Amino acid sequence: MSGLSVHLPVGLCVLASLAVMLFANWRLKNLLVAVLVAAAFLAFSVGFSVRDASSIVWSRIYSLDNFGLEFLVAQIIWFSSQLREAGVMRDLVSAVRSALPPRVAMVSLPAAIGVLPMPGGAVFSAPLVDECDDGGRVSAEVKTRVNYWFRHIWEYWWPLYPGVLLAVDISGFDMWRFILVQLPMTFAAVVIGWFFLMRGVGLGDGRDGRSVFGGLARVSRAFSPIVVVVAVYAGVRVAFPSVAAFNKYAPISLGIFAAMAFVQSLRPIAVSGWRDVLLSKRVLNLVLLVEAVRIYGAFIEAKLPDGVLLVERMRSEMAEYSIPLILIVMLIPFVSGVSTGLAIGFVGASFPIVMSLIGADASFAEVAPTLALAYACGYAGMLLSPVHICLVVTNEHFKTDLGRSLAKLALPVGGLLLFALVYSFFLSWFLGTL
Repeated sequence: MSGLSVHLPVGLCVLASLAVMLFANWRLKNLLVAVLVAAAFLAFSVGFSVRDASSIVWSRIYSLDNFGLEFLVAQIIWFSSQLREAGVMRDLVSAVRSALPPRVAMVSLPAAIGVLPMPGGAVFSAPLVDECDDGGRVSAEVKTRVNYWFRHIWEYWWPLYPGVLLAVDISGFDMWRFILVQLPMTFAAVVIGWFFLMRGVGLGDGRDGRSVFGGLARVSRAFSPIVVVVAVYAGVRVAFPSVAAFNKYAPISLGIFAAMAFVQSLRPIAVSGWRDVLLSKRVLNLVLLVEAVRIYGAFIEAKLPDGVLLVERMRSEMAEYSIPLILIVMLIPFVSGVSTGLAIGFVGASFPIVMSLIGADASFAEVAPTLALAYACGYAGMLLSPVHICLVVTNEHFKTDLGRSLAKLALPVGGLLLFALVYSFFLSWFLGTL
């Protein structure tokens, strides 16, 4: 049986599949089913037969990396549940609130968790944001956007993130140069996020009465499990690179396992408590949802029936319509980001194309502004992606509407894109004067 394609532009098929996903989720109130429906629509609209589509799904599901990701997602939920059961989350929130004003604490907690390169890590920080509002004065919609936005302020340059590592590899930059080029985007994200998301949030500006230094000491103690995760992750990556080569999710998984053992040694949970942690229905629901998102992503990354990569076909279509180079540099990463919902997805799908458009002999002064703009556009698309796992799990936690969350994020994301465009032009001018 052949696909249902009638030779529509591939880019239009991708956008239509995202619209199908949002519509199905609105009608069915079941995101898992909506993602699978969108994946099927995309597969057949671009021309895959049932046999080819089944092969793509099978190869995505039955892979070592996929099993590693699914286990890691389950670990994240187990770890966050353990910290909640052991009282560590309560202590962390209390310590942060004693050291910082409430509104600053609410954005600081997801930002702090954001240093961990966890797929779906927003499910870990969401309860912390929730506990900052013990009086119930902040709406679930606002807490959804705050948790999601500030969870992602570091991923423009933080070298533990796979998307950053891939961008460094494809661009050929030294890590320190990449960080210097990308660092202003994090500052912009903080300022823009605070302006659009925290204005008028009624939590007050006072602390809970304890000393700032005492609060910071308590934060350090409460945050020690996270330090263990980062330390073990970095140690494994440096000392045992073969572990990451075997499975790219193994180092962070080992870090979480070590942190779970560390917490259990300090604050033991009874067997009955562990039974509730490990057998939670939320684990299965989220793992299945992540699997559906991965299946959708497999079709974005696949070669079309004629052997051409889907993203490469989109680039060709844009060229046929004489779209200016700067728009291609912006649109290809943006659409890739919306489609995949992953930094490593939009980098892997679009950066080889963007870099080929610049040319192999381009100077640093030519590459840096283009790279900064392309990454920012891909990241903007990722933030607005209905298949971004962090957005999905944040909406699931706060029981908020996915479509409404995306609509409310459009304005701050637009502010980021405007800043990125201005910054790219400034960077081009500044480097050209050196």
